[in-house]
Formats: sequence, C-alpha cells, structure tokens
Amino acid sequence: MSKVSVPVTNDLCPQTLFVYGTYKEDGKPNFGLFCWFSYCWYDDLGVMCAIGGRKQTQERILANRMFSANLVVEKNLALADYFGTADGHDKDKMDIEVEWEKGAVLDVPVLSSSPMCFELEVDRIIPTNEEEGDTVFLCRIRNVLKNEELTDGTLSTEELMRMTGAVSTTGTCDYWTRDGRHLGKWHEPAQAVKPGVLLGKAAQL
Repeated sequence: MSKVSVPVTNDLCPQTLFVYGTYKEDGKPNFGLFCWFSYCWYDDLGVMCAIGGRKQTQERILANRMFSANLVVEKNLALADYFGTADGHDKDKMDIEVEWEKGAVLDVPVLSSSPMCFELEVDRIIPTNEEEGDTVFLCRIRNVLKNEELTDGTLSTEELMRMTGAVSTTGTCDYWTRDGRHLGKWHEPAQAVKPGVLLGKAAQL
C-alpha cells in the first residue's frame, strides 16, 4: 500500500488520558486533564509527561515536584473533561462536587473515581520551549493505586480492559473508547458538570 507525506500530525494515534492532581498554595486540591503521557525506564518503570504552555497544574508540579496521574475512564469522563475545560487560574474552578483522597505514599491528591492512579515524584525537568513554557517532566513512580477488583489474578487482560473502560483522545479533538465508540468532542462532556463552562486561557491537554 502506497503512502504519502502529510503535515505533521498524530491524529490517528490514540492517547491515554490522565487527570493530574496537585495542591494549590492554600492546600486545596487542583486537578487538570492531560494526555501527553508515556513511560520511560530508570532502574524501574518511570513516567514522562509533557505539558504545553503555562498552566496552574504545571506551576504546582514545579513548586511541589510531585503529583498524581489518575486514569480517565468512561464513568469519570465528564469530570475529567471539565478539569480540562475550566481555567485552572479561575478561583471557582474547584467549586464543584469531587471526591478525592490523599495518596498512600506521597502528599498528593488522588481522584477517587479513577480505577488506577500513579503517585509521581519529579526526577528531571526539561524545558522544550521556554518562551511558551512547554515542559517535559521525567518522573519516578513512587506508588500505584488500583481498584481492588482489578487485582483479581483470574481475570484476563481483555476482561480487565473492559472493566476499566479507559478513554482515549486523538488530534481530532474527540474522545473515544478503546473499541472505537465516540464519546463526544473536547469540552462537550464538561457541560454535564457545569453548564456553560468555557475553554479557559490555560486549559485542556
């Protein structure tokens, strides 16, 4: 099959979504939605995260050098999309009902509705565009939290993936299930959390 060159894109490369959890200066939790997330290797499995532009989540990671990464699934997509739609610098962003708990190892807020969460400690910070504030964080995984039902060793990978219901996104600004069902465009599910919420200056992926 022949191929042709196209403008730089990742539109056919599904990306896993995570909600990053940090604490604001006043000690209250802040959550933001991101998808530039993958893995690296130290002496054990590590994580690499890229954040484009200056966002409150980025500011708090730089200040605290630790955060949580909480897997986005179908049941919490509306909440996650809200975290990616509302501007993190708006004082009322977190004035919603959201269940969270403290990490088991690190002092980070963890999203209760996420079935799998990483507690991450920043090991290296790599600026990729200082003018725009783009940054890559290389992180050590200090702990993994997983819903107990997902630790059943008798379940197949297929069963576990179906139970988890992880959501993906692409460069087309849409949300998808792993089996290709469309779950809406960016900023649409958020309306179920706070109708009329608009894309903020420093929001979304």
